[in-house]
Amino acid sequence: MNIVVLVKYVPDATADRQFEDDFTVDRVNVDGLLSELDEYAVEQSLQIKEKREGEEITVTALTVGPEAAEAAVRKALQMGADKGVHVVDDAIAGSDSIATSLVLAKAIEKLGPVDLVVGGLASTDAGMSVVPAMLAERLGLPQVTLASVVETQGDQIRIKRDGDVATEVIGGTLPLVLSVTDQSGEARYPSFKGIMAAKKKPLETWSLADLGVDAAQVGLAAAYTAVEETAARPPRTAGEIVTDEDGSGAKALAEFLASKKFI
Repeated sequence: MNIVVLVKYVPDATADRQFEDDFTVDRVNVDGLLSELDEYAVEQSLQIKEKREGEEITVTALTVGPEAAEAAVRKALQMGADKGVHVVDDAIAGSDSIATSLVLAKAIEKLGPVDLVVGGLASTDAGMSVVPAMLAERLGLPQVTLASVVETQGDQIRIKRDGDVATEVIGGTLPLVLSVTDQSGEARYPSFKGIMAAKKKPLETWSLADLGVDAAQVGLAAAYTAVEETAARPPRTAGEIVTDEDGSGAKALAEFLASKKFI
């Protein structure tokens, strides 16, 4: 079985994130890391491999991004993925989800027959949650998305999807595209052994030319959406202090919360 897990290099949410002059996210002059939500996708891919002991299963971590995005693949390899692929090309900068799904689809096709494509809930920078669905359409595969629980048996996959008022149980037959949420299971930390082993694992670098993708199909100029303006987050204002005087604090707090319609 061949599993491809999608990993994205994103700006660290705790860092000072900036935009370029063209309003695209600065992914070079800022600390970056593997998107936390994609770690759950890596974890579920590895669990599927571990639970199907005795089968020949390869987990490939795939990313699209600048040179620094190699770090996202390296993290997936340290967690336990078998090999990695990094698609990097200057023309990709500024691509929207539609173009990104095109590049990912071509990379997956180049990898050969794939049984399962696994992605996270969303990226922590754009947060659009649409790439798995777009990818399924481009690959002509069914999709089972937003899984909080994943179970496999033979060529069957069953997931649980938690909604606001109910939990759905959805099944599918491989090959397919799967996305998982942050409720699917805590992602493992790379062990020292895993970190050392990752240094010897294969990591290929591909360009758009390697995938047969025309540069005119990707990038900011080809994007269907664009950011026209950005503004810095306003400074945080001081909170209101409720002082307890003669046991009146609880009542004052309740009145404050009620005035803000929190209760």
